[in-house]
Amino acid sequence: MHKNNTLKKTLLVCILLVSSLLSAQTVRKYSNEFLNIGVDAGAFGMANAVVASTNDVNASYWNPAGLVDIETSELSLMHASYFANIANYDYAAFAMPLDNESAIGLSIIRFGVDDILNTTQLIDNQGQINYDRISLFSTADYAFTVSYAKRLPLDGLNVGVNAKVVRRIIGDFASSWGFGFDAAIQFKSKKWQVGLMARDITTSFNAWSIDQEKFSEIQGAVDGQNQELPETTEITIPKLQMGVARRFIYHHDFSFLTEIDLNVRFTQTNDLISSSSVSITPSFGFEFGYIDMIYLRGGMGNFQTIQQLDGLESTGFQPNIGVGFAYKGIQIDYALTDIGDQSAALYSNVFSLKLDLSIFKN
Repeated sequence: MHKNNTLKKTLLVCILLVSSLLSAQTVRKYSNEFLNIGVDAGAFGMANAVVASTNDVNASYWNPAGLVDIETSELSLMHASYFANIANYDYAAFAMPLDNESAIGLSIIRFGVDDILNTTQLIDNQGQINYDRISLFSTADYAFTVSYAKRLPLDGLNVGVNAKVVRRIIGDFASSWGFGFDAAIQFKSKKWQVGLMARDITTSFNAWSIDQEKFSEIQGAVDGQNQELPETTEITIPKLQMGVARRFIYHHDFSFLTEIDLNVRFTQTNDLISSSSVSITPSFGFEFGYIDMIYLRGGMGNFQTIQQLDGLESTGFQPNIGVGFAYKGIQIDYALTDIGDQSAALYSNVFSLKLDLSIFKN
């Protein structure tokens, strides 16, 4: 009886401690947003509607359950520039099968702006402008992810998980460490495919460390701003992406893949369907292939309600196109996002390279 009471008290203390810690955290509507951009030019060309059909090394990001379909070790590299080449977005991933029933993957993402002018010390103690006091700094977000996928006994059903570590750096001013988990499933039945990806399923946690000496240099520089240290912890709430895909084969040489996804956030945003508790926006993509060598892609996504300058609302969307070429284990893909400037997002050119590493064994 004494042991049971001690155990109950211990559990109660743990529950109260966890509850107090969580209540002290700040839940962010937009947190670790660089992890929502996406990877792989092939996926971008389809407006990121790939959660049901992804089945290569890039499944580590889109749906780790799809990793079980890789047959040999694969490597993927991607580069994109945003905001008129001010920001660079880079991605690298490796995946390999463990056996016929499971696979693992490793990936890294970096989104950064380099060589930013630091003008906080531009004016010296005599009130004079001294350009020699200008320095440079960089801000960068990193994500390191380990993925695992497994086939289940039910034919066609696969599951996958991600464990990720997030590192964010703002020059010498501040930095943070964070961690989170994703879980996903894929089910395939003949030509139909269904996928579900739950990001930050347990919520993701970030803890910031702020250099108070650096902060004091800008504190009070603008009246009413930067008066107090910002909060040092943040919580990223879960997000869901679910999709259905179907592949058509014509005369063995031609293929046509089409997929429609729904992206769900558990907060109010500018998404096409939005309430105080949930927001949903659809995306649609297709891929036309010829002899598994030449690919043409297109898609529409990021449907948003946009507030115009005159106060009226309109619906914006992001149309994407892409092409790909594969030959003897080497695949090069290109995507142009937001063609015609239809959405509030900026267009970007995305290039990616995928290698079947078995080609180097011959």
